Amino acid sequence: MNTCVKYLENTAIKFPKKKAIVHGEKQISFSDLRKNSLSITSLIDEKIQNQPIAIFLPKSIAAIECYLASLYSGNFYVPLDVKSPIERIKKVIIDLEPALIFTNSQLLPLLLSNPAISTFKIINIDEIIISQIEPPKRSLKIIDTDPIYCLYTSGSTGSPKGVVLSHKAVDDFISWAEKTYNITEQTIIGNQAPFLFDVSVMDIYLSLKTGATMHIIPELFFSFPYKLIHYLQNNLISHIIWVPSVLISVANSGVLNDIPLPHLKNILFAGEVMPNKQLNIWRKKIPNALFSNLYGPTEAAVIATYYIVEREFKDDESLPIGFPCDNMNVLLLTDDKRRAQKNEIGELLIKGTGLAIGYYKDNDKTKESFIQNPFNKKYIEIFYRTGDLVKYNDLGELIFVGRKGSQIKHSGYRIELGEIDNAAMSMEGILNVCAIYDEIKKQIILFYQSDSTIEDISIRTHLLTMLPKYMMPEKYFKLDVFPYNSNGKIDRRKIKSKLLSTM
Repeated sequence: MNTCVKYLENTAIKFPKKKAIVHGEKQISFSDLRKNSLSITSLIDEKIQNQPIAIFLPKSIAAIECYLASLYSGNFYVPLDVKSPIERIKKVIIDLEPALIFTNSQLLPLLLSNPAISTFKIINIDEIIISQIEPPKRSLKIIDTDPIYCLYTSGSTGSPKGVVLSHKAVDDFISWAEKTYNITEQTIIGNQAPFLFDVSVMDIYLSLKTGATMHIIPELFFSFPYKLIHYLQNNLISHIIWVPSVLISVANSGVLNDIPLPHLKNILFAGEVMPNKQLNIWRKKIPNALFSNLYGPTEAAVIATYYIVEREFKDDESLPIGFPCDNMNVLLLTDDKRRAQKNEIGELLIKGTGLAIGYYKDNDKTKESFIQNPFNKKYIEIFYRTGDLVKYNDLGELIFVGRKGSQIKHSGYRIELGEIDNAAMSMEGILNVCAIYDEIKKQIILFYQSDSTIEDISIRTHLLTMLPKYMMPEKYFKLDVFPYNSNGKIDRRKIKSKLLSTM
C-alpha cells in the first residue's frame, strides 16, 4: 500500500495489543482498531472508488474507525459537524454528494427527518457486526496523490467550502512531524483539536504511524483547567498540540503552580497567535519541555511553517512562526507584486508537497487561490495564497503580522488589529483580548478579559508606551468570557456581529 492505510497495517503487526486510542471509559488496541475498521469497510460498495464518504458522528473512536474504513475501501472521508444547524449540514451534504453517510442510532433520526438528506445512502454503525476481514484488493488501487480527506471550512460567499488533501501530503507531513518531535511508541498524545479541525490529523496519524497512544481528552475538561491538567498528570500525557486559547486559559488559572507535569515533553500550539506572556508562564513551570509554534492553513497538510522556541522572549514580543517544514517553501509578496525584503510586510504564499489538491467542486476558487509563481514563467510552480500578512525579522524568521482581512484603514493609516492585541496582552491583569473595528462608527474597540478591575485609562496608558496614538482603541469593554468557535479559537465574527449590535 502506498497510502496512509499502511500506517495501521504496520502498527497492528508491531503492537497488536497496545492501546491505540483512549476515550473516556473506552479504549481500543491497534489490532481491534484494524478489525473494526475493516468490518465497516465490508459495507461499502466495491464499485465506489475515490468518492467522498461523509462521517456524521461525534468525536470518538467510532469516527476514526469510519475514517479508516473509508480509506481501506479506496475512498476518502469527510467529517461533518454534529453540532452544526441542520441547514448547514444539508448545504454541505448537497454540495458533497457523498457515496454514503455513516452515522449512529442517536443521530440517524435527524438525517432521516430532512428530505434533502434522507435520499442519500445512510449506514448506522451501531448495527454493524464485527468480524475478521482482510483488506480489500481495491485498497491497492489507490495511489498517494489520491484524496485522503476533505474538510469543510467557512466560505467567504456564505457557503462552506471543501478543502481536499492527498495521502502524499499527509504522509510527507507526518514523516516530518515524527522526526522533528521524536514521536515513538512510547509517546502518549493528548488530543484537543476537534476532528473537523486539521490539527487533529497530526494527532491521529502520528499515533497510527508510530504506535503512540492517543487520548481523546473529554471536551468538558477544556473548560476546567484543574481537571484538564489533572488528566495530563494522571495519564502521563507526553505530547500535546492545542490551540493557544486553551494554553492561555491554563496559564491564567494558576494551575501550573500546583500540579507538576514531568512527563509532558512536547507542547505544540497552532491555529492562532500564541502570546509570549502566557507562553512564558508555561516555559517557567515546565522548563525541560520542547515548545513549538506551528502555522498552517487548512489548504496545507496541517502545518507549513514551524518554530521551536529556544531563546527568551519578552511578554510584548511577537513569537515567530519560524521556517518552512520539509518539502515546503514560502514566498512573501507585497501589494505591488514584489518579493518582500527584511522587515517588509507581504502576503504569505506557500508551496510544496503538503498543498491541498484544491477546493471540492470549485475550480474557479481553486484557480483564484492556487496560483502560478509570478516570478516563474518557465514551468508550472503552484503557490497557495494564504491571505496572511507576514514579514522576515532580523534573524530571518517569519513573523505573523495579521490577516489581510484584519488590516484596517483608520484615520488614513493602515493598521493591523493583531498588533493591538499583542500590545494589550502584555499588560499585567489582562487575560485575553480581541480588537475589533467598527466600520460604521470608524472606531477601534478593544474587548478584554481580566480577573481584576482595570480602568480604561490604565489600558490606554499602557498601549501608548507601545503603539502610536492613531492605533489607540476608542472604547474598551470587559467580557466575562469570550465566545469561541468549534475549533477553540476566539470567534471574532460573533463578537463583531452580536456584541457591536448591542452597543
